[in-house]
Amino acid sequence: MQQLRDVPAPAKLNLFLHITGRRPDGYHLLQSVFMLIDWCDTLHFERRHDGVVRRIDSRPGALPEVDLTVRAARALQQATGCAWGADITLDKHIPAEAGMGGGSSDAASCLIALNRLWGLGLSRQALADIGLQLGADVPFFIGGHNAWVEGVGEQLTPVRLPPARFVVVKPPVGASTQRIFTSPDLQRATKTAIIQGFAANDTVENDGLRELNLQALLEGGHNDLQPVAQALCPPVGQCIRWLESQGLQGRMTGSGTAVFAPMWTPQTLTDAPGDWIVRECSNMDAHPLLDWCSG
Repeated sequence: MQQLRDVPAPAKLNLFLHITGRRPDGYHLLQSVFMLIDWCDTLHFERRHDGVVRRIDSRPGALPEVDLTVRAARALQQATGCAWGADITLDKHIPAEAGMGGGSSDAASCLIALNRLWGLGLSRQALADIGLQLGADVPFFIGGHNAWVEGVGEQLTPVRLPPARFVVVKPPVGASTQRIFTSPDLQRATKTAIIQGFAANDTVENDGLRELNLQALLEGGHNDLQPVAQALCPPVGQCIRWLESQGLQGRMTGSGTAVFAPMWTPQTLTDAPGDWIVRECSNMDAHPLLDWCSG
């Protein structure tokens, strides 16, 4: 095997994001449900014999000298002593600064794909341990399932969610994650929830995953970052008000400026401002690379 092409890296939505406290080291404690959606970047890999890892791109414009995919590949080399290298091409579709985990997903798919291309045979857990060095969200994308998330984002409980459609809206501007998390107005004491409170039923599926009630997650949760983000970045509120004009209840995902709303029934959306990205998506039951490595 010399190359892998059309490797997907899906985005995620935070169905809610609660800040439940803060550790002495300053890291925030949170609860969330991360849900995979079918809005994907696509990566292509070609194996090199000289150990060099480089990012290439067919689109014009300067590339970052060391982006997350290159860092992921080099971290995998270092962890395994692998002598192979790779040329990595990334077709970017997930918007930046959206709170949808695009960069983390790219890094995760890079680790999974190069583990396969280089014949390393690492387990999913071993890849997740490497991925955690690159970013708190990377292990989620390596894990392969939607997840109930706790701690500082490192405690993942795989869950199942019913199929649904969503509209995602991203204004052209981003927001400073640091300014949001350091704001004195940020709510940091949301009451801790329990996963059983959102269970669709009392049974656990044969694969060990508990199905959660999607509507209960959306109605019973919120994003603690949203009020601060709207004050710092008014287009977030504009997107939410536009969704309300469509009869949809929107909220921010993650710490970026993208907002989303469930579409319980099919409908036609009226025109949004031309510089917004508006996309309808479906959630995913599992990561498309789930079977590329063992547990």
